[in-house]
Amino acid sequence: QVQLVESGGGLVQPGGSLRLSCAASGSITGINVMGWYRQAPGKERELVALVASGGFTKYGDSVKGRFTISRDNAKNTVSLQMNSLKPEDTAVYYCNGLRLYYSGIETPTEPWGQGTPVTVSS
Repeated sequence: QVQLVESGGGLVQPGGSLRLSCAASGSITGINVMGWYRQAPGKERELVALVASGGFTKYGDSVKGRFTISRDNAKNTVSLQMNSLKPEDTAVYYCNGLRLYYSGIETPTEPWGQGTPVTVSS
């Protein structure tokens, strides 16, 4: 397992952009799929986007066309570029690995970090 530290959150106006970063304490090369999750107040944590080592990406319907996930295995980082932000994007954002994704198990496999809060408000 690796430790994950998220950063880059903050307060932004609707329509604005933020770029989140996730730094891993060790190599993510062996983690086939990495994902970004978010948890809004009073709601369950949800998967926002995922990226595989081969470049495959998948997005939740609510963020499709606005968010872009990427990974840099050499730097052990995963990023989430968020554009055209909406108030409903307000949440704490987390990254995690999905080592068993290709076995049909989408349960995150690393310890959760602290997350980085994103607030979209005018």
